[in-house]
Amino acid sequence: MARLRQSSFHLPYNPELIPRAKTLRKNMTPAEKKLWYGFFRTLSVRVLRQRPIHHFIVDFYCPTHRLVIEIDGAHHATDKTKAYDQERTLILEGYGLQVIRFTNQQVMNAFKEVCRQLQNHMQS
Repeated sequence: MARLRQSSFHLPYNPELIPRAKTLRKNMTPAEKKLWYGFFRTLSVRVLRQRPIHHFIVDFYCPTHRLVIEIDGAHHATDKTKAYDQERTLILEGYGLQVIRFTNQQVMNAFKEVCRQLQNHMQS
């Protein structure tokens, strides 16, 4: 496994993930696009897309609020994936981050509620 890169500004990350993160930024899912263009782009705080942290690439990261936002597709519903996501969340929380998850359906069908919840997390 690749060594994590450390710096005083960035959270530790695996530099080998950078090309994959760039590809994911160019190929966002419909739910990610909706959240990015319909909400995050209008905020006064910086939100990063497809950000490498540790050995993971998180969907969105707001450094000001140390908040990771994950948008989960249907493949996250299996027991194996749920266990992986739980382990991943524990590792990210170990860096002092808060992780919030939404499903694709929530973003697409309850967009205003998702945005309201995100605003609440970013105000606290």
